[in-house]
Order: sequence, then structure tokens, then C-alpha cells
Amino acid sequence: MGVFDRLPPMDHLRSEKMCFVQLIFPAESARLAVTYLGEVGLIQFKDLNEDKSPFQRIFVNQVKRCAEMSRKLKFFSDQINKAGVKSSVRPALQPEIDLEELEAKLGEHEHELLEMNSNSGILQQTYNELFEFKLVLSKAGSILAASHNHAAPVDRELDEHIYDKEVDGGNGYLLEQGIDQGASESGVRFVSGIILKSKALAFERMLFRSTRGNMLFNQAPAGEPVTDPISGEEVEKTVFVVFFSGEQTRAIILRICATHGASCYPVPEEMVKQRQIFREVSSRLSDLEVTLDAGIQHRNKALESVGSQLWRWIIMVKKEKAVYDTLNMLNFDVTKKCLVGEGWCPIFAKSQIEDVLQRATLHSNSQVGIIFHEMDTIESPPTYFRTDKFTNAYQEIVDAYGVGRYEEINPAVYSVITFPFLFAVMFGDWGHGICLLIGALFLILREKKLSSQKLDSFTEMAFGGRYVILLMALFSIYCGLIYNEFFSVPFHIFGKSAYACRENSCSDAHTAGLIKVRDPYPFGVDPSWRGSRSELPFLNSLKMKMSILMGVCQMNLGILLSYFDAKFHKNALDIRYQFIPQMIFLNSLFGYLALLILVKWCTGSKADLYHVMIYMFLDPAGDLGENQLFWGQKELQMLLLLLALVAVPWMLFPKPFILKKLHKEGFGNCEEGHNQTLAG
Repeated sequence: MGVFDRLPPMDHLRSEKMCFVQLIFPAESARLAVTYLGEVGLIQFKDLNEDKSPFQRIFVNQVKRCAEMSRKLKFFSDQINKAGVKSSVRPALQPEIDLEELEAKLGEHEHELLEMNSNSGILQQTYNELFEFKLVLSKAGSILAASHNHAAPVDRELDEHIYDKEVDGGNGYLLEQGIDQGASESGVRFVSGIILKSKALAFERMLFRSTRGNMLFNQAPAGEPVTDPISGEEVEKTVFVVFFSGEQTRAIILRICATHGASCYPVPEEMVKQRQIFREVSSRLSDLEVTLDAGIQHRNKALESVGSQLWRWIIMVKKEKAVYDTLNMLNFDVTKKCLVGEGWCPIFAKSQIEDVLQRATLHSNSQVGIIFHEMDTIESPPTYFRTDKFTNAYQEIVDAYGVGRYEEINPAVYSVITFPFLFAVMFGDWGHGICLLIGALFLILREKKLSSQKLDSFTEMAFGGRYVILLMALFSIYCGLIYNEFFSVPFHIFGKSAYACRENSCSDAHTAGLIKVRDPYPFGVDPSWRGSRSELPFLNSLKMKMSILMGVCQMNLGILLSYFDAKFHKNALDIRYQFIPQMIFLNSLFGYLALLILVKWCTGSKADLYHVMIYMFLDPAGDLGENQLFWGQKELQMLLLLLALVAVPWMLFPKPFILKKLHKEGFGNCEEGHNQTLAG
């Protein structure tokens, strides 16, 4: 271990050193100071009001106001998305407003939108009802006309005589007066309306059973999708006309219509009145269309004006809510004039935080400065890694699996190379890599513009990992050249193939008859392997064995880093009972397998490595035969197997050894000391 002792301390790879600080804010400068500290983002406050509920805290009313404004902004966003209004990419510059002005403005916009939605909903429902009425007039009129054509001549003359007395050709307000359902002197009545197509069959059956067959049901498809006045959805409907006799039957039919969701509309039996009502309904529909279009345009303009500033307002409200949430973590002092806060900050940021606090005191016109000083504590500090736009994505990937302990080696430093390279090993194709490279360069070149816009979830994820995609593309191109794959097609990029047909008359120069005629292909896989009979075994073996080698190297790197962590924290027990047995166990088995792969590649042996590893456990002293790759292989296998068997209990059951060690060193309560050591 003397070599490791002479290495640098790796401070630049560890989390930043933290200190516990206390801040005392005068009441008049507390909000502005927390706002400035939030913009810097280098301090983590401790909640001093853990015993209080959110409704018992100091600034609960301000948090409620921010939550209400967030609700209104969410309502505006939903309305904009529902209407399909596109806000400008670069919103118009408007003067800055404070929270009170923004709250009043949001209330006005919400009231205006709600009123427009209510009026539009009423008009739309009226339009849908009139449209249904128009369809019923058209289809039911055809049904009634067909029934008149089949009626007796005497009946038709009687009907015409009666209706001629009732017709008022100059009456243009039949809808306002209302029209009774059709009836005749013979006592035959009818009810007309419209119903969902899916319910028409059940509706007819219920009518037949309820009236005991004393009715005649006629129906006709509406012919086009109809917007339901109640649900507002486009559905297929059917127009119906039910002929019956008797007032009791009429009441039964109307109740059945109500239970099945059918809409009944009055249709006169006379053709003259039908035409007059049809013209009146059509005229009203035209007027409503004009009114609805004007209302939609006015509403879209209002949404456009809101959408141009919506993102800026959302950011403002989120910041204000975060500020008041942080202020709720502070506590009043004894005099009730100052707020006291405690938290953690990196040591390197102390001077920057002091400058920010001085600026907050100056801008708030406070007569008393903000007190900032360091305190002693026995609590464990949080982990903080400094990142930039290049390393931030890698840090987020690592943090998704777990955040390291305080001053632990940061795995994200190594994942900058290992993550994109392992991706390229799996997707090694330089055509695929070029596509990724173009996408990454587009995101990087438009970095300033995209960072100032609101992006959808997928684009935001791709933009955040633009440098990850860049390295994945470069490594994918490199591995694709090694695999000699351009969208799974090989190319002779680095010269001619080392193999050629044995004879000029060879008819199948890709699968048989190839011999080696020149030096090996200078870089990557020879293109002649593509299409050969041994392509799949060769390439699968190459990629699998290469993956094993890289996996063993990565596992050794991880275990080696655990040694540096244990050495940094002066934890000798982790070195003795974790690092050493893990290194022995890993390299006794998988390290030995990696050695066999390298020897087989170098010697060109045809040994079966599966057989070697299996019989290393089943028959350690057996004869290797043709699977022997080097002299002394059997003795080495027996030694490695013995080391692996010793490392397992050494690694899995270190507790007796640790207790014995602690007892010798005089720790007193050995069990408690052991638990403290493991917790550390």
C-alpha cells in the first residue's frame, strides 16, 4: 500500500468541504436577503420549525397566496393548450411588477376568462341544440311525409282542411310560441327527437314493452357527427319518430326518452310550418356561428396576451413561493424583531455569501446589518459537488442512483468517460453516431436560445444532456469504426480486405473459398467477416469477451476507489474486511477469466473457456487437456479457488473479527463500537 500512500489526496474529486453557519436577519431585509441567497444557490437552510405544521408557520398566508396564483397560472396554461394558442417565442418586454400587482392582474384575467367561457358555453349549447333541432326537422319531416303518402285520401283531405285553418303564413316567431307535438282528429299522435345511435335499439325495445306494442317506431341516421349539448363530445346519433295514441302513452314515452338521454324536439305535422321553422332555425344557427366566431377570436386574443407573459409569471411565482417556504424554516428571536436561520454552505462560498448579504442590507435600506457567522456542530454535513453545464448531466445520472456521503469520491467524474463509452460499446455504429453528433451539435450551437425558452419534456431532457449525447456520438463513431458498421453495412475504409477468393472462378466469395492473401486489416473488423458462415460466432465472441474485460476493469476501479475512501476517512476496518477480500474474490474468479481471454487472443488457442471456468469448481485437480493455455495453469487455478473460498467468509462475516479487534483496543462496549463503526 506504500504506492497508494504517495498518491495525491484526490481532493478535487471529493465533495466540497462544508461549514455550519447561523444567520440573523432583521425583519425588513429578511425576504430580500433570502431572495438573493436563492439566486446564488450556495446555502442549505435547516428547518427550525419541524414541530410546527405548515399552517402554524409565520408566512403561511403568503404561501397560500402564491399557491392560489399558481392555480390561476395553471388554469391559464390549460386554457391556452386547449385553445391551441401559440404564444410568441420572444415575449414582449413589459415593466417589472411586484407580487401584489401580479395577483390583481391574474384575478382580472381569470374573471374575464371565466365570464367568456361561461358565455361561450351557453351559446355553444344553444347552437348544439338548434343543430339537433335542424336535423330532427329534416329527418322527421321526411318520415312524416312518407307516412302521409301512405295515408288514405279522405284522411289527407281531412288533415289538409284542419291544418289550413291553423296555418298562419305571416307568423315568424313559431319557436317563441312553442309547438305542441303532432296530433290529428283520429287521435294518432307522435313524438320526435334524437338519441345516441348506440342506445337506439334498447330505446325501441323499452318503448315496445312499455306501450305493449301500441306504437310505431321510425328512425333515420343523423348522417353526420353531432355535438352532444350536455357532454360536448361529437357522437353518432339517430333521429326517431314514435307514433302512438293516448295521453297516458305520451307520458310514458317522454319518461323513457328522459331515462335514455334522448332529446325531444317539437315538429309540426304540416309541411308549411316545418319549412318556416327550418328557415328560422337555419337563420339562428348562422347568427350564432358569427357570434361564436367573434367570441373565440376575442378569447384567443386575451389568451395570447396572457401567454406572452405566462412563463415569466410562472417563474416569478415559483421564486416567491420558494422564498416564503424558506422563510418559514426560520425562527423569530426573543425580541421578535429578527429572524434566525441555520444552515450549511461550502467553505469556499463564505465570502460570496457575505457580499450577497451586504447587498441585501443596502437594497432593503435596513439600518441593521445581517449577522453571518460559523458554528460548531456534531451533525453530518450534506454532500455538495460543484458542477458546470458539461458535468451537470453526469452528476444527475449518478445522483439518480444515490448521493454519496460527505467527502466521498465522486463517481460522476469517472462516469464522464465510462457512461458514453459503454453506450458506444453497445451501439457501435458510425452512421448512428453521426446522426447523434448532428443532433448534439444542433443543441450546443443553439444553447443560448434554447436555454431562455420553455421546452417540452423530451426536448428539455435532450437539451440538459447535450454534452452526454456529444460524447456518446463520438465514442459511437469510434466503436463503429472498430466494428466496421455503417447502419450495419461494412465498408473498406482502411484498405482492402486481408481475405480473397482462392480461385478467380469462385462463385461464392463471401461464405466459402476465402483465404488470407495479405496482412491483417489495419483497423477494426475485416469487412469480409460480414456474410461469412462464422460471422455470428466471431462477432458475438469478440463483443462478449471485450465486455467482460471492460466490466472487470470497471469493478476493479470501483473497489479501488473504496480503498481511497476508507483511507481518507481513516477506516482501517473497511480496508481489512471489505477492500482486501473483495479484490481477492473478484480477481480470483473474474480477473482470472480476463487473463484467460487475453492469453487466448494472443496465442490463438481453441480452448473452451466455459469448460475451464466450470471445471475449475467441479474438478480443480483434473486434467485440462486441450483446454490448457499455459504452463502451471492447473496449480494457479487451485490457488485462486482457495483464495476465493477464503475471501467469502472474510468478506461476508467480518463481525467476529471486528469485535475481537475492538475488544483488544479497549473500546468497552464492543457491540456499540461495532455499530458506530458500520454507521460511519
